[in-house]
Amino acid sequence: MRHFTSKEKLKILFSFPVIIASLGYFVDIYDLLLFGIVRIQSLTDLGLDADKVGTMIINYQMVGMLLGGILWGIYGDKKGRLSVLFGSIIVYSLANIACGLLPQLPFGDKAFAYAVLRFIAGVGLAGELGAGITLVSETLPKELRAIGTSIVAGFGVLGAVVAQFTVELAGSWTTAYIIGGLLGLALLVLRISVAESGMFKSIQENANVKRGDFLSFFTNKTIFIKYLKCILIGVPIWYCIGILVFMANQFAPEMGIKSINPGKAIMWTYICTSVGDFSCGFISQAFRSRKKTILAMLAFTIIGVALLLFSGHKTENMYYFYCGWIGLGCGFWAMFVTVSAEQFGTNMRSTATTSVPNMVRGTVPIMLIAFDYLKLSQTVIVSAAIIGLIAFALSIYSTLTISETHEKDLDYVE
Repeated sequence: MRHFTSKEKLKILFSFPVIIASLGYFVDIYDLLLFGIVRIQSLTDLGLDADKVGTMIINYQMVGMLLGGILWGIYGDKKGRLSVLFGSIIVYSLANIACGLLPQLPFGDKAFAYAVLRFIAGVGLAGELGAGITLVSETLPKELRAIGTSIVAGFGVLGAVVAQFTVELAGSWTTAYIIGGLLGLALLVLRISVAESGMFKSIQENANVKRGDFLSFFTNKTIFIKYLKCILIGVPIWYCIGILVFMANQFAPEMGIKSINPGKAIMWTYICTSVGDFSCGFISQAFRSRKKTILAMLAFTIIGVALLLFSGHKTENMYYFYCGWIGLGCGFWAMFVTVSAEQFGTNMRSTATTSVPNMVRGTVPIMLIAFDYLKLSQTVIVSAAIIGLIAFALSIYSTLTISETHEKDLDYVE
C-alpha cells in the first residue's frame, strides 16, 4: 500500500479529472431533479394535472435514463470515457433549454411534448455519472479512489440544492431550465483539456479485447449475477427519492400535514446526501471495506424510513427533517457506483458503471406503478412500506454476497 503526503493527496484529489467530473455531476443532478422541483408549478402553468401527468413524465425521464445508461456505457467502452462526457452533456443541455421554451413551442399536446423532452434529457443525463466515476476510478491510485469518487458525488448532489434556490430566486421554472442548459454548455468548454483514461488507452488498440459487450451481462451467469447485485444494492436510494421525496405531497394527508413542498423535500434530502457522499469515502478508508460502509448506511436509512412512515402525525418541518435523515443515509450513492466500477474489467467498466446506476433509476417507474396499485387497497404509508421492505431486503442480501473491492487493482480485462 502506497503512502502519500498531505500535499500529494490534495494534488491528486483535486486534479483536473476530479474537478471536471464533480462539476459535470453537479450540472447533471441540477437538471435531473429540476423536474421534481418544478413539477407542480410547471404542470399547473401548462394547465395539466400535476399528479397524473407528473408521474407519467417522471416515468418517461427514468426510462430515458435506463436506455441512455446502456447506450452511453457501451459507447464509453468502445470509443472512450471522454466521448461520453462530451456527447451526454450536449444532449441533456439542449433538452433542458427546450423545456424552458416549452410554453412558447407550437405543440398542441403539452403533456406529451414535456414527456418527450424529459425522455431526451434522461438519455443525456444517463451518461454523466458513470463516465465521470469510471474516469476518476481509472485515473486515481487505488488508495485514494473511494475518496475521489466521494468528492465527485458529494459536490455533485449539491446541484439539487442550487436547483431549488434557482427556482426560488428566478421565480420562474422556465428560467431555471434554461440556466441548467447553459451551465451544461459552459462546462462543455472546460472539458476540452481533460485527458483520456490511461487504462482505456492501453486496451484501445488491442483487437483481441472485446469492449462494451452489453449482452455478456446476460449470457455469462457469473457476470450476470454480479451485475444484478450491483443494481440491487442501489435500489433503496431511488425508492427513497422516487417515492418518499418526489411524492412527498401524497403523504401529507395521512400524516396530518396541511401541505408538503416536494421541492423543499428534495433540497433537504440532497443537502444531507452531499454530506453522506463526502463521508462515505473516508468511512470506507477507515473500515477498509466498501461492504461494511454500505451496510452501515443502509441500516441508518432504514431507521429513518421507519420513523418517517410510522412515528405518527408530523409537522411539515418534521417531514423535511426525516428527508434529511434519509438523504444522509442515501449518501452511499458514490460508494455503490464505485463498487460497480470495481467489479468489472477495463473493457466492460464503462458499460457497467454507466448502466448500473441508470438501471437503478429505471426501477422508479416499476416502483411507482406498484405504489399506485397498492394504494387501491392500502394506505399510502403501508403501500410505501411494502415496497421499501422489498427494496432494502434485496439490497442488504446483494451487499453481503458481492465481493469486496477495497484497494482492488483495476488494470485488468474480463
